[in-house]
Amino acid sequence: MRIPNLASKMIESPSRESYKRSQETKCSWPRKVDVFGVHVSVTDYDELVGCILNSAIAGEPAVVSLFAVHAVITASDDSEMRRKVNTFQAIGPDGQPVRWAMNWLHKTKLTDRVYGPETTLRICKSAADEGVPIYLYGSTPSVLESLSSNLVTKYPKLQIAGSESPPFRKLTEEESEELVDRVHDSGAKIFFIGLGCPKQDLFAYEFAKRLNCVQVAVGAAFDFHAGTKSTAPAWMQKRGLEWLFRLAAEPRRLWKRYLVTNSIYVFKLCRATLVGTKSR
Repeated sequence: MRIPNLASKMIESPSRESYKRSQETKCSWPRKVDVFGVHVSVTDYDELVGCILNSAIAGEPAVVSLFAVHAVITASDDSEMRRKVNTFQAIGPDGQPVRWAMNWLHKTKLTDRVYGPETTLRICKSAADEGVPIYLYGSTPSVLESLSSNLVTKYPKLQIAGSESPPFRKLTEEESEELVDRVHDSGAKIFFIGLGCPKQDLFAYEFAKRLNCVQVAVGAAFDFHAGTKSTAPAWMQKRGLEWLFRLAAEPRRLWKRYLVTNSIYVFKLCRATLVGTKSR
């Protein structure tokens, strides 16, 4: 279901100055290291957001995802998914334990994670400043309406080219073609996906060569910024305990994700420490 554009603005193309600057400062995507078979990017907020905006302004399609422990383990244990996500231009270390593993196994010296909700806001701010239109895809109509309203309130210059809540099933080929046409016609340069792992990552891979924009899979960021779910306190986030906060809030839905995958993560980290891993 499509949601009306609450920005109420005509979508404009990025300025010539912005495009020229993007060509002059065009960055390469950050290097990656192997975390249990998943190629995670050694990056920070500024670098990753800069690469996303530069690619969007230059009209270069790309796929970016943010991986916490659950996503890393899901991809690590599924060879087909792992093959697909390892083609992405970047996978940011969304969770503190992922950052810790990268520092421990590869001496990356990362000082912070690249948190999906925070990355979303930074991208939106830069997109608003540069006149880069965005598209929101995922969640429910009510969440999208609140999300769009909140983002435009926070960043009045933000151009939301379109937003829609997809059906809770795989799109038919006809629906896929119609989606591609809508996104293309909207003029969007950044396509946010809020479908959750692994659905959003499989979607991004499927549409990587069909959508002429930068896809960014941000998971629960839609719910957080719509105000329908609460984020963990800063002290819990800093100590890698956000999973505990979310587990307490939704125990029936999330107990397996966190208790099982966290245990597997610790086991894989211990094994990787003993046998060693290879950098990429």
